[in-house]
Amino acid sequence: MRLPRDRHILHTMRLLPQPDHTRRILALGLPIMAGSSSYVILGLADMLFVGQFGTAALAAVGTGSFAGWVFAAAFAGVQIAVQATASRRKGAGEVPSLAVPLNSALVLLCVCAPLPTVLLFIYTADIFALLNSDPVVIAHGVPYLQWMWLSSAFHGALSAFNGYWNGTDRPTYYMRVVLLSTFANVPLNYLFMFGAGPIPAFGVEGAGIGTWVASMLGVAYHVWLAARHAVPEGFLTRSPTRGDHSLLLRLAVPGSTQMVLESIALTAMFRIIGMVGTVELAAYTVLVNLISFVGLPAWGLGTAGATLVGQALGARSVDDAQRWAWDVIRVGCPLMLLLGVPFWAMPELLLSPFIHEPETLEMATLPCRLLGIMIVLNGVGYMLSSMLNGAGDVKRVMYVNLATQYLILLPGAWLAGPVLGFGLIGIWCVHQFGFRFGQSLIYTAMWRGGKWSRIRF
Repeated sequence: MRLPRDRHILHTMRLLPQPDHTRRILALGLPIMAGSSSYVILGLADMLFVGQFGTAALAAVGTGSFAGWVFAAAFAGVQIAVQATASRRKGAGEVPSLAVPLNSALVLLCVCAPLPTVLLFIYTADIFALLNSDPVVIAHGVPYLQWMWLSSAFHGALSAFNGYWNGTDRPTYYMRVVLLSTFANVPLNYLFMFGAGPIPAFGVEGAGIGTWVASMLGVAYHVWLAARHAVPEGFLTRSPTRGDHSLLLRLAVPGSTQMVLESIALTAMFRIIGMVGTVELAAYTVLVNLISFVGLPAWGLGTAGATLVGQALGARSVDDAQRWAWDVIRVGCPLMLLLGVPFWAMPELLLSPFIHEPETLEMATLPCRLLGIMIVLNGVGYMLSSMLNGAGDVKRVMYVNLATQYLILLPGAWLAGPVLGFGLIGIWCVHQFGFRFGQSLIYTAMWRGGKWSRIRF
């Protein structure tokens, strides 16, 4: 449903959100950003540790981590589904059944996760060989990836709880768990990588072991928090119906499909860049982790916006949903601009802690500058896609994401890199200007079109 033109202009042309809206957005978004930053800090810490083992180790962890996330991504749609349904229930005042979507997600995960975990663990060496042909990279990467498979098995439960806390206006609980996991993960990774006392040095494999232990700790803390705060809302006391399972799957499957195929595409990107060279692959690994950092405001505020949009739609107010969405963007763009400035102005300073070889550092410098320039425009796409998911428009978001991944990013990267020889900078231009910016334009058009406002569940 389109807003009347004068009201639409009012929403989109106002420069600043109302102060109470800003406070509400930041109250939800800042804890999510803080929690998400912990994941990024963990990734960057791993780069610092792994970088001491050389370029091949960096390439192995980059390839292995994204291959591991392909499996984790299979459960990522669970967060979208739980957050969307829980926020609608909260907006409609259905407090005694708020946790039913969470219960449904946990049941489905217990049924679906074990078998693929076992199969992936067994065939890790065969899978990694498809992604990289360098024997040194493979030697580092296979044991690391096996532990990442095991960690990913817990990712579904983490995603379900994250979606529930965010959708019910309690992002601080999400933040607590993530901070605990991160603060445990960094020293655990260091301990298992370099050894201490009776614990031997596992090298690159140790990063995977530490992540596995930290994931288990995170799930345990989520369960403890839910047992204390969510039992009156039906946690483990209200059995989900077949209809609850059906709704959760209807919302989760498109998101999970999108995330899996997106992760496969990103893994394919590592394969394409590996065809160009190991130095390029190592630089790309660090750059991708930095993307996660500069995208934090968009991710956190987009997730907050998904909650606000879902609650507004639960209360049957499309106008409020529109207002919240544009206010989220007004808050997010200045934050991303400030964060992007150092990446444009001082890329060598930001890259040098993670890249020790001069050739690799030089290669990563210009892409880092481009990242700083494009982050605001790309961030709008991040935020709007999250809010479209929060409104339940998960299928169209999936279609856009997959179309841009497989019709623009992968063919463009292959053409720019291995075929035409433009190297990492050519691939990066395709990534930023073709893929990310293209998504931002499409998601903006989708939101303005208003089709999302007619979705009911």
